[in-house]
Amino acid sequence: MNSSLLKRLFKTISNGDMDSIQKIAWAVVEDESKKGHTQVSKELAEILGNSTESPKSSVLPLARLPKSARTQIPLANTIPFEELRYHMVLPAPVEEEFTRIEREYAARERLALHGLTPARKILLYGPPGCGKSMGAERLAWNAGLQLIKVRFDAIVSSYLGETAINLRSIFDAIHQTPCLFFIDEADSLARTRTAVQEVGEVKRIVNTFLQLLDEYKAPGLLVAATNLDSDLDPAVWRRFDAVIEVPRPGRFEIKGIIEQSLGAIPYQFANWEAITARCNGLSAAQVVTCSQRAAKRMILDGGKSLTENDLLNEIDKIRRDR
Repeated sequence: MNSSLLKRLFKTISNGDMDSIQKIAWAVVEDESKKGHTQVSKELAEILGNSTESPKSSVLPLARLPKSARTQIPLANTIPFEELRYHMVLPAPVEEEFTRIEREYAARERLALHGLTPARKILLYGPPGCGKSMGAERLAWNAGLQLIKVRFDAIVSSYLGETAINLRSIFDAIHQTPCLFFIDEADSLARTRTAVQEVGEVKRIVNTFLQLLDEYKAPGLLVAATNLDSDLDPAVWRRFDAVIEVPRPGRFEIKGIIEQSLGAIPYQFANWEAITARCNGLSAAQVVTCSQRAAKRMILDGGKSLTENDLLNEIDKIRRDR
């Protein structure tokens, strides 16, 4: 906590001036929020909210997000903190990378004392359905940050120069509050400029995006994700502090995903080897879908326990539909 604020708070308490005490208490809330201590700030604000209203708020609600000048559509959406997904089953090296980012962010003030900064710009890439969006949500949850997600239907415009203006507008906004700024399908903004079919406007958008990445100094995290890493402009990669591949799950991860998906369902599986082998090549999302479909069918049919064959049948259906 800011030592100056702490001294002021104790002085006003000793004087018994309730108005001043409340004002300084709100200043503490604002100071914690600016430092990125979002969850602590939120909890303190909820306590104070019972007695008085904050004179201002550093939280960036949906109503205050910038809008497209032409359509008046917000350029991003917020995802409520309580709706964030954060339970993931990842290969050990990938889990280690996520944990490293979370630990660095939590220790950012301690790192600053030694002239070091945590990884703040993260690029996630890999096949569809393997956990990139969930990875962004997990980072937001563990960092205690509000998640703000870009809306490409609002950002991207067919009018000359408007996309770049929208981009700068949303980047300016996220610098005002600690948050996790999530750019899904980042290849839409950073497609390689060497492709012969790309027009000048696309190249201008990429240049603007690269410049904004260079200028990014917000107190939160920026996470970009793409399925099409081969389409990214080569200059994009070095703009990120951490680049993490989120691959399809292996057999160990498949078992963990199934167990997690069936957490509330009784099941009897004798041969995990056969199950994980049958799931080989599926995405994490497809493994979850197989598990949930099998569980729902068992419940609707009045079954007492999910069998191995029930799950294998659903896996085969998913594989046929791929």
